[in-house]
Amino acid sequence: MARYAISDIHGCCHTFKKLLFDTLKLQKTDELYLLGDYIDRGPDSKGVIDLILKLKEDDYQVQCLMGNHEMMMISLLDEGNYDKFNWRFQGGEETLKSFNTNYIGDIPDNYLSFIKNLPLFFELEDYFLVHAGFRFQKSGFLDDEMSMLWIRNWHYTIRPELLGGKVIIHGHTPTPKNEIEKMLEATPFLVLDIDAGCVYNNFHGMGYLCAFNMDDQTLVFEPNIDQS
Repeated sequence: MARYAISDIHGCCHTFKKLLFDTLKLQKTDELYLLGDYIDRGPDSKGVIDLILKLKEDDYQVQCLMGNHEMMMISLLDEGNYDKFNWRFQGGEETLKSFNTNYIGDIPDNYLSFIKNLPLFFELEDYFLVHAGFRFQKSGFLDDEMSMLWIRNWHYTIRPELLGGKVIIHGHTPTPKNEIEKMLEATPFLVLDIDAGCVYNNFHGMGYLCAFNMDDQTLVFEPNIDQS
């Protein structure tokens, strides 16, 4: 049994599938934690969610968080304000195309229900898992929901005494492969950003889907095979 965390798949279904089954050789006894942003920008958002739902149907142990891109899509659907967030220009157009529609409301209910019911963080015995990060305040850090989806440049604010010895794993902020590796080597090891910019393969050091093995604390980087 192994525990893996993956974030920011962004519609790169072929890369995701290759990472899971060819590289990690995922087993049903493993635990897979997905940290949000399954949709937008990449070519097959529908395919990514289909694969997640199929894993669950086949009794793989998969736990999923909401990312800011899922929140944007659901907010637009609920509020009827389709210009809010400029979602179409932040990858939403590609998501709609993968569902063969121009209207969010045409996306089948099972996909929307999956997204609407996603939690914002997980607390394990040794890790906190979240999409973007946490805002550390005197009152704590588990009550600011918007920060969990959107915050950036927050590592310097971490208050180790509030973590109880746990490490924070997150995505959201695309980070070159070598910088992610350096975070893992830090002393003390408090936080790890595993967004290796899968959809940004034209940027130096990015273009990878990253998996973090939470048991032996190793990283696996799968190069993007969905788009050049």
